Amino acid sequence: MTNGIYTLLRTDGSARRGEVTTPHGAFQTPAFMPVGTSGAVKALTSEDLEECGAEVILGNTYHLYLRPGTDVIRKLGGLAAFSGWHRPTLTDSGGFQVFSLQDISKITDDGVEFQSHHDGSRHMFTPEKVMEIQHALGADIIMAFDQCVPYPAEHSEAQTGVARTYDWAGRCLARHTQLAHAKREALPPKLFGIVQGSVYKDLRTHSAKQIVELDFPGYAIGGLAVGESKELMEEMLAHTVQYLPEDRPRYLMGVGYPEDILMAVSYGIDMFDCVLPTRNARTGNVFTSEGQITYRNADFADDDSPLDPNCGCKVCRRYSRAYIRHLYNQSEITGMVLATYHSSYFFQDLMRRIRRAVEERRFESFRKDFLEIYRANHRNDG
Repeated sequence: MTNGIYTLLRTDGSARRGEVTTPHGAFQTPAFMPVGTSGAVKALTSEDLEECGAEVILGNTYHLYLRPGTDVIRKLGGLAAFSGWHRPTLTDSGGFQVFSLQDISKITDDGVEFQSHHDGSRHMFTPEKVMEIQHALGADIIMAFDQCVPYPAEHSEAQTGVARTYDWAGRCLARHTQLAHAKREALPPKLFGIVQGSVYKDLRTHSAKQIVELDFPGYAIGGLAVGESKELMEEMLAHTVQYLPEDRPRYLMGVGYPEDILMAVSYGIDMFDCVLPTRNARTGNVFTSEGQITYRNADFADDDSPLDPNCGCKVCRRYSRAYIRHLYNQSEITGMVLATYHSSYFFQDLMRRIRRAVEERRFESFRKDFLEIYRANHRNDG
């Protein structure tokens, strides 16, 4: 099954094994996208990401628009060329960032007016402006501008967000189509629509049906993992995904804990992104096959074992927990680099193992076995 961008290769229950094709090549799904907020995944080079097995990375429209600016990136050949990443890229719409700046932003039906967190300068993001920025960034997959309401939200507030998300999606699609036609010989990016609705099933249903009617080449589920319980997140995901087409990629935005990824894959999600692997690693906590470990803690001071005894990455083959802890406590940047590399490798290896399990139609047994070890040995000491 294929629709030009997504090829469904194998299923195991609702879990899917596929491939997404873009102008910068294809990537395999389920996929985890490292977050390169300002054009780089913190503490890692593009070569590091390739070694870890990443095939697509995410850039942030809000941050790249402010610095270095879209004109600079466009002049230098687009985000992939600018960052030395010669594989697929996805840019978010910047919506989550501007909405998270509630104290310095104003939301209207036209868009969002906000102040730069750098210098206080004022800017306006409209659906049309966001399309122009993302086209200038040269990403392979771009996201529609949506309104992500905070959690908890009243039904009326979430309903307003759904209405704006649909209106803005149509405006994004119209401007994207104009820009794509103007590119002529160049391959335009693929625009994904986003489903909102907070934790209200009726709004999730309504939003999904509206967005799917616009016939995007891919769909994202937004507004989850923003403070609600894991049980509620799963309930909303299970309800929403049934309305998304089987022949399009499905992207669950901002979800990154291994147990949540495995849960979402079981419902047919193909794409994920999150800052957790890299942000946690820089602050002394890494993901391993035996759960999270807080390597900065004192009980690792003389531990000569690797961060993860079951990991084959170059960090675990060479360096000890004691050494990485020492570097962290001495504020040596090398410690953050080593920890970040391992966590990034861990997530890419998890996705490889998930894809293999779906191919071999043993996903549920893999999920059960993985979580049994991950939870039984879980050590999150800080």
